[in-house]
Amino acid sequence: MTLTSGELSCTAPAGAVAVRDKKAVEYAGGRDADGADRSRPGDRSGALRAAVFGVNDGLVSNTALVMGFAGSGVPGDSVLFAGVAGLLAGAFSMAAGEYISMRSQREAYEREIAVAAAQLRADPDAEEAELARLYRAKGLDAADARHVATTIMRDHDTALNTLVREELGVDPDELGSPWSAALSSLASFAVGALMAVLPYLFLSGAAALLLAVALAGSALFAVGGAIGLLNGRSPLVSGARQLFVGALAAAAVYGIGHVIGARIT
Repeated sequence: MTLTSGELSCTAPAGAVAVRDKKAVEYAGGRDADGADRSRPGDRSGALRAAVFGVNDGLVSNTALVMGFAGSGVPGDSVLFAGVAGLLAGAFSMAAGEYISMRSQREAYEREIAVAAAQLRADPDAEEAELARLYRAKGLDAADARHVATTIMRDHDTALNTLVREELGVDPDELGSPWSAALSSLASFAVGALMAVLPYLFLSGAAALLLAVALAGSALFAVGGAIGLLNGRSPLVSGARQLFVGALAAAAVYGIGHVIGARIT
């Protein structure tokens, strides 16, 4: 729950200084004075960022794996099998790791929220004083800070929500879903890993290798450009850098595979 500017102005006691300062409204409810949610661009693009980096992981790791097998000189069927195995192993490994990580993080946050709720029930006056102190530290004068804190503490849910946000830096409405994170990681990694594998489903030999290099290179540049946009940098520069680094990794593994394949045969 959030506290709007209307609630602040309507509930002010007679003779009290109304909180009109825009910063006071933002501190109390996480909203601007016109009611719009305040959020950084990075927050809004969190899901997209995770998907892009998941695709990148699958693309780089599986392209290098496929290039290594191709460099060793094994038949196309073996390269295809290795690529599919790398795709499945990497995707499910990413999903499992993301699930465990998100689940552990969520449980830790839930524990902290439960502790904050217990403290609020046990000593609401101390929590109100803490809120006032936090708003004073953010720039409100003493009267406005006390007024905001008192208004927030009138509703238990609003008070708990605000305390969790202000003291713990946690949004209790957005703790994350372990299953969503796992499935997203699995899907995005698989999409990236598939790029180097696709040609070997229909072709073999040099034709499959060249097409795999072209697809992987194009995808590396596109993903690098997307990462650049997310980070506020030039997509062309980021794309070129991503292509260079990915190509360097793939070339190194291809060379190692070629040397090992030559010695085995």
